[in-house]
Amino acid sequence: MELRPEPLTRAAFAQFGDVIQVSEENQKFSINHGLTECHHNLATPDVNAEGGWPMISIFRSQAVDFPFPIKVMERHPLGSQAFMPLSGNPYLVVVAPAGDFRLTELRSFIAQSGQGVNYHRGTWHHYCMALHGCSDFLVVDRGGQGSNCDEFPIADDPPVVIAPE
Repeated sequence: MELRPEPLTRAAFAQFGDVIQVSEENQKFSINHGLTECHHNLATPDVNAEGGWPMISIFRSQAVDFPFPIKVMERHPLGSQAFMPLSGNPYLVVVAPAGDFRLTELRSFIAQSGQGVNYHRGTWHHYCMALHGCSDFLVVDRGGQGSNCDEFPIADDPPVVIAPE
């Protein structure tokens, strides 16, 4: 099975989460005495289940080579997880709908350097896949007790790969 990345848009990604980016579609207003335009409420962290709290981390991801095999998917049943690139490089996003994992429902997106994603609680997703060099991501995640990461291994027969961009 070969996945071809499609452009990351709000409409295409809506069932999996939010796209975080500056856009004319955003609710926006002027702040800081007119020196700043606030693009307001782009995603809502969902982290309070079972006494959770929001935490901010930076993930440093190595670039992937193509074709790239998909070996595992993960989901966070107790909270959302947001990624905002800091390094100016595009990256890949691979997702499947929440619920029982179905290989046939995998989708792949290419996110540009100014686009972040906020995975909805329970959305299956692959870990960060940086393109064009090592990349840092600001991550807003859930801290707290409870099991908040389920992994689903992907069999090698047939292999699932991300095709070259």
